[in-house]
Amino acid sequence: MLDPLPNWVPRRRQQIGLQIRAARKAAGLTQIQLGELIGCDHKTISRWENGHTVIDINDLLLVADALDVPLADLVR
Repeated sequence: MLDPLPNWVPRRRQQIGLQIRAARKAAGLTQIQLGELIGCDHKTISRWENGHTVIDINDLLLVADALDVPLADLVR
């Protein structure tokens, strides 16, 4: 059986979500608009931004591209 995740992992996931939200708002996009650009539902965007679900690396790359920000800016 796998050990539970360290406490810092959910906090870090939430920080990444906040970075995504800030970049999306700086780009002047709604969750719906970003979802349309990357091909996912706005509810998924919300879950990422709130740190409720883990964003897949492929989706993270799509978000960075759609928002025209370096990937590093989203995961810093």
